[in-house]
Amino acid sequence: MVDRVRIAAHAKLNLFLRILSREAPSGYHQIETAFALLELADDLVVTRTPAEVTLSVEGPAPAPAPAPDLGPPDQNLVVRAARAMLDATGRKFGVAIELTKRIPVRAGLGGGSSDAAAVLHAVNALANNAVPRPELLRLGVQLGADVAFFASGAAAALAWGRGERLFRVEPPPAGPALVAVPPLTIATPEAYRWWDELHPSPPARGPVLLDAPAFTTWGSVGRLGGNDFEIPVFGKHPPLRELFERLAQTHPYWVRLCGSGSAVAAVYASEVLRDDAGMLLGEKRQRLIKTATRALPAPGPAPA
Repeated sequence: MVDRVRIAAHAKLNLFLRILSREAPSGYHQIETAFALLELADDLVVTRTPAEVTLSVEGPAPAPAPAPDLGPPDQNLVVRAARAMLDATGRKFGVAIELTKRIPVRAGLGGGSSDAAAVLHAVNALANNAVPRPELLRLGVQLGADVAFFASGAAAALAWGRGERLFRVEPPPAGPALVAVPPLTIATPEAYRWWDELHPSPPARGPVLLDAPAFTTWGSVGRLGGNDFEIPVFGKHPPLRELFERLAQTHPYWVRLCGSGSAVAAVYASEVLRDDAGMLLGEKRQRLIKTATRALPAPGPAPA
């Protein structure tokens, strides 16, 4: 057994996203999407303690970046994930979680869900992997829709239902990416509410049948379709539509709203094109993050 592990929690892109139906009476939405990992990642160090679960959060070094507000600890998805895994292992110990946030909060990049999945794996490692993988994935589904994808360890996957039904696919080639983060945040329930306002009685839609070759190149990925959140979100935030259009004019292979927003991301043929796009956009009206997509699965926890 080890007493301290470190793990990276990667951000994700939604290569496309379709809202298929709204469940009655719960109001939950059935979706179809494709996830792919980014190199952009939070960093977590999880240490065994005698009891209790504690969480400390910092912005990335150097110090000027303040820690983002992640809400009350008891409601935080990371804390809930740690407690769920400790209960599942039956181990009589606690954990201290040190989280360094690099993924923007409420930007559609899945940072909170990825952090929760990383904690599931980290706490299980501290418990000598007492919980088998199928049970760990079940805990991920219970915590939140996107958690299941991150917990799976896949670099890319198709997803249905609320995002918990997964089919692993070979990821597109690793490519330079630019993430533009505007000075606003969007809560996913808000985005769904805006979509509902535009579709008060939506007809049920079936999923698109996709062959594996649809993901072999970024050109083919770009033809998969759009993101159903773009129309309602851009309607509520016209400056975000303008940011999307400016990014689309920088000649990327692919450009989309990230999840339900607020970030917008693009993938390019080369780092030169990506860096040129960053220079054209500038950072006066948005923060820019240079990163890349991943073609390899996310690594698991390692002794710290």
